Amino acid sequence: MIETPYLLFLGDAPDMLAAKVAIGIRDWRPENAVGQISLPGCGANLGLTEMSLAEGREAGARTLVIGVANRGGIISAKWKEVLIEALEMGYDLASGLHNLLRNEPDLVAAAAQNGRALHDVRIPSVQYPIANGEKRTGKRCLAVGTDCSVGKMYTAMAMERDMTARGMKATFRATGQTGILITGGGVPLDAVIADFMAGSIEYLTPDNDPDHWDMIEGQGSLFHVSYSGVTLALIHGGQPDALILCHEPTRSHMRGLPGYTLPSLEALRDMALPLAQVANPACRVAGISINTQHMSEEEARGYLAEVSQRMGLPATDPYRFGADVLVDALAGL
Repeated sequence: MIETPYLLFLGDAPDMLAAKVAIGIRDWRPENAVGQISLPGCGANLGLTEMSLAEGREAGARTLVIGVANRGGIISAKWKEVLIEALEMGYDLASGLHNLLRNEPDLVAAAAQNGRALHDVRIPSVQYPIANGEKRTGKRCLAVGTDCSVGKMYTAMAMERDMTARGMKATFRATGQTGILITGGGVPLDAVIADFMAGSIEYLTPDNDPDHWDMIEGQGSLFHVSYSGVTLALIHGGQPDALILCHEPTRSHMRGLPGYTLPSLEALRDMALPLAQVANPACRVAGISINTQHMSEEEARGYLAEVSQRMGLPATDPYRFGADVLVDALAGL
């Protein structure tokens, strides 16, 4: 078990999107986040108290969590200076990067010397099966996006929160490092061998009560040339009964791909739904989730109204305005 609370390490993250792991913990488990620590030039600020390692320990932090999801998952030499010092001060380390803590000899040595633990969240802990495509009982909802980091996890978590508040049966199913750090379990999908990715999602969302909803955390985008594979594995392995389309309208290009513009919500619908209907012919698009964090409230509400009218679907920012209209849509299926 990863010991809480956490001090969130932002390193030299270039922007807030790169710090999405830390942001997710701050937003969904604020009681576990005592503060943040960053390096000079860091472009991310969570609004938490900036602390030294010593101040974090004094505040009760037990684990230093690498809160950055950088391209390629690299642990730099600058980071290591802080990580080794943290181990020497009594912190455990937790990371969801592809570059594993346990593969860094200097970190392993420092952890052993100081009796500390290294937690690599992005390591599959189960030997997953190959997907068989057999229909499972229960219901499943998957968030799919026009791009990476548009709010797919927040959508699923906000919907699960509002569903359970109504007395509905719902479980958030984490498929990435942030969700796993927040909830304590799930499948690190992008670290699963390709042949077993869809099977891992079948494993994650087994037979359940007929009125139970698995709210599956989305990953990547069918339109993102770097990460489309994980999205398709979720679509086929999840066999969703409902899709929620997710979009962030203020971006000028795909995340990390300046030569690619974002697809429209219509293009996402027309691409994702036929693929979902391969595994579940009854799948429907239930609603639209818009990440409006960079819009004023007036702009956001106007945009949501326009999108809802244009698409003929309920639309909301479920984190900012609540997920009621999306939950209503699921309840009506």
